[in-house]
Amino acid sequence: MGRAHVSTHDLVAGRYRLLEVVHRETNRVCWSGEDATTGRPCLVTQVGLPEEPADESARRATGRAVRTCETMRLLCPDRVAAVVEAVVEHGALWTVTEWVGGTPLSELLAEQGAFNYARAARVGLELLDVLEAAHGQGVTHGELSPGQVFVREEGSVVVTGFGLAGATLAPRLTAPSYAAPEQARDERIGPAADLWTLGAILYAMVEGRPAFRDRGSAEATLKGVDRLPLRTPVRAGPLTQVVQGLLRRNSRERLSRQVVRAALTRVLSEDPGAAAPPVPRPRLRGARAAACRAGRRWSRTALAGTALAAVTVTVAVLAVTHALPGTGGDTGARPRPSSPAAPPAGGTAPSSPAPPPSATPSPSEPGAAVPAGFRRYEAPEGFSVALPDDWGRLDTSRVPGGAYRVVFGASGDPRTLAVTYSERAGADPVAVWRDDVEPGLERSGGYRRVGGIRATTYRGREAADMEWLAENDGVRVRTFGRGFLLGGGRSFSLRWTTPAADWDDAANERALTAFLATFRQGAG
Repeated sequence: MGRAHVSTHDLVAGRYRLLEVVHRETNRVCWSGEDATTGRPCLVTQVGLPEEPADESARRATGRAVRTCETMRLLCPDRVAAVVEAVVEHGALWTVTEWVGGTPLSELLAEQGAFNYARAARVGLELLDVLEAAHGQGVTHGELSPGQVFVREEGSVVVTGFGLAGATLAPRLTAPSYAAPEQARDERIGPAADLWTLGAILYAMVEGRPAFRDRGSAEATLKGVDRLPLRTPVRAGPLTQVVQGLLRRNSRERLSRQVVRAALTRVLSEDPGAAAPPVPRPRLRGARAAACRAGRRWSRTALAGTALAAVTVTVAVLAVTHALPGTGGDTGARPRPSSPAAPPAGGTAPSSPAPPPSATPSPSEPGAAVPAGFRRYEAPEGFSVALPDDWGRLDTSRVPGGAYRVVFGASGDPRTLAVTYSERAGADPVAVWRDDVEPGLERSGGYRRVGGIRATTYRGREAADMEWLAENDGVRVRTFGRGFLLGGGRSFSLRWTTPAADWDDAANERALTAFLATFRQGAG
């Protein structure tokens, strides 16, 4: 396997600057980084490939990583990091992930040693939640390890690395110590492999060392996982049986998710007050800290005057391209996941336009409660949405054929929400963004799409998300759009626009989450 070399002066994908190494595993390096265009922080992960892949192979690998992570992000808001971009360069697979604001579990174990039973059980339950959601959709992580689990300051976890299994054309090249025996034998894997790895992570947390040590090379380590007996846990206490039950070599004999959940829950119920040492803030060394500070500077005075101009440009583009139908999309970039419930109570982790398209409320709850500080607005056009208390209609545009756009905001507030209705949308929401909306946006100043256009669902309907940056009077703004189809050519789109530098504010995340959770269409 060739080793990929890259200078920190190079931009990954021509856009993402590497700042400092956050974590290393076998053949995997995770960097803190920043988007050189927007200044937004991100995580950039480099996985070396056995050989330079053909263009088609590289396309499949990057596409799989993006699609799988997006699926999981929607299933587990705020638990799975959103992948902004994936590329193959310099003989390596690079994935660019939203900045999750946590510390790798591997680093915590190295610094703090073994966890107490209750703390290990809490982390285990959160990981089990993510794995259950994945397995229910036929998704196997296949590369889970302490380096793919980030622990936030309040103790919640965020999982990265979905979609990487198989991308390297070799079994578990990134964390062979946590590979399941069937992976070590290069056999087809399924959910049982993830459960083995969950057991190996639990073992490492309570014992303070991996169940199978790194033997200096992936091949030697995998051979040890496959053939050597498990080192009997001596500090696992009440977690001993669940750890040993997950680390059974025969995948059919491993404990089921239900049994594991009951065991971990029992440990917590028997020792609910066990103190867990605080999780340290992720270390922001020189370059990284400076990037964070710089990324948050912006002038409300400068931006306020451009809000309506941005709306005017957008409406004009839609009218010309029939994109009022542009219903197709969210402005989505990979916004950061937020809390799963409909009524957002507070800011979510940032990574996307205001918050998280991933924080989208459950489609089964069309009438989400209105959060504090918002009021439900009933539009005469037949839709309703919760708006901040001081917001109202700023502008209404109509075109022949029944299409319209309503823009909401407040005086002095540079942020806007645009609701667009169309009766001429195509049958594919992704194509609507790509073919109808984006060509017009490309003719406007400073346009740059963030990530890919992502197919999703919204309230049980076909939908797509798109996110982009644009320049308005010298000020950078960012838009997240979600478009969804009603059938018969009818569609809606919601577009949330905010100053790019203010993208990650908790108030913005809360607002976007509220819009997505409370929007209702009258006809449909």
